[in-house]
Amino acid sequence: MTQPATSHQPPFSHQNSAQSDALLDTFLGHLTVEKGLAPRTVEVYSRDLHRFCAYLSTQAISDVRQAGSRHIVGFLSVLHEQGISTRTQSRVLTALRGLYRFLQRENELTGKNPTALLHLPKFGRALPHVPSQEQVDALITLPDAATPLGMRNQTMLEVLYATGLRVSELVQLTVSQVNREAGFVRVRGKGNRERLVPLGTRALAQLQRYLDTVRPGLLKQRSSDYIFLTRFGKPMTRQMFWVIVKKYAQEYSAPNGSPSPDTSALADMVRETAKANSLYPHAFRHAFATHLLEGGADLRAVQSMLGHADIATTQIYTHLASARLREVHRKYHPRG
Repeated sequence: MTQPATSHQPPFSHQNSAQSDALLDTFLGHLTVEKGLAPRTVEVYSRDLHRFCAYLSTQAISDVRQAGSRHIVGFLSVLHEQGISTRTQSRVLTALRGLYRFLQRENELTGKNPTALLHLPKFGRALPHVPSQEQVDALITLPDAATPLGMRNQTMLEVLYATGLRVSELVQLTVSQVNREAGFVRVRGKGNRERLVPLGTRALAQLQRYLDTVRPGLLKQRSSDYIFLTRFGKPMTRQMFWVIVKKYAQEYSAPNGSPSPDTSALADMVRETAKANSLYPHAFRHAFATHLLEGGADLRAVQSMLGHADIATTQIYTHLASARLREVHRKYHPRG
């Protein structure tokens, strides 16, 4: 069995560190420009790879091209000892495999690919938390649509649920991407893949009201192609939007001052989503897909609307829909 490399070795020199940094920068640029990976994904991979280089410095390895499989195993062992999850270790190994395959294609490796015989750890895929239709409706009705910002917030929630967009796609949506006559949005998502997603009657009507009555006031005679703007006429960010969602879920209470059962469950859902997704409220996207499948939608159609390259990614929602149907059967069928 391959043994992990030992630690407490002298650090590598500044010159060699610069060589590794240059290789990493070239690889990360390749992921951005040629592979079309999302900026956040590239940022995470960059952090993983630089952490690996820091580990190599303790092993007297001055260049990533000099690392062997034992160093990668040693690095993963350190992550395991630090309590890093299997899922994160798998992501790190994916980044390393991508790096060394790239270096091999660019003829930067003089020896073998050190990741060639290493396999990703297997683990069960965690099912995401999906709010019920009642919870989604409750959250969408929380903003005060009689105020400009309340109308904006409600419109964002309506569009998010109606289209299943990623939050980053929602806040980057421009006026030119919306076809009001046909009732769909044109979205460019991960991998620079373009897709068309229907808005639906309710979300389209809400969006038209916002564009006609609220957005001009937020612009204050300035120019912007972005649909959703702050009170200062700047584009909304995903972090700002998540703060808005949390505020509505946590501040809403029943007339007697105590949270109602529906909104209490909703607040729990929001907190769980915040913890799991680091300011990415994907619960609406999960709800969009699951509720469509529960209503009988075709899996391929849902895949297309979500913008998944692989239908296996979409199939997780069939498990969610099946689980919910089993619960309904158990609860309401006389022999459930």
